[in-house]
Amino acid sequence: MNTKTRTLTVTALMTAVALGIFVAEAQIPFFTWIPGIKLGLANVVTVFAIYVLGAWPALCIVLLRVLLGCLATGQMMAFLYSMAGGLLAFCVSAVLQRLFSPEKMWVVSVFAAMAHNIGQIIVAAAVTGTPAIAYYLLALLLSGIITGAFTGLCAQFTYKRLSKSLQNYPLR
Repeated sequence: MNTKTRTLTVTALMTAVALGIFVAEAQIPFFTWIPGIKLGLANVVTVFAIYVLGAWPALCIVLLRVLLGCLATGQMMAFLYSMAGGLLAFCVSAVLQRLFSPEKMWVVSVFAAMAHNIGQIIVAAAVTGTPAIAYYLLALLLSGIITGAFTGLCAQFTYKRLSKSLQNYPLR
């Protein structure tokens, strides 16, 4: 199998995994005193994909996960928030991936999670016409640091466990 075919196949598999996690997580209530906070476990796949596949396949994973995930869960209003947050988080991840080694994926994930929260607040302010909603950002950023570190550590662990296999099957 050539590299392009292998990359496409792995991108499709990672998209399916990310979509499955996204849909499953949407069904699990995450109890906090702050509405809208969730772990964002599907982002483990995104951070992992940026390091393993590169930026373009990871972007495809983000776009398909958000679109298909919102369609599958019937959360079309969440589409705007998820897409804005996902795209901003992707941009931050794509830049920071060049600066941080795979041993620091958790750092990239923390900044991506915070960017995701900023994207969501921008959309919320635009949709509601209430710029004061930005006061909610501090709580979201704090949760983003915690959840981003967790998902980043999961991606980092996955990368470490699969690194030998990845060397045998180059994807780019």
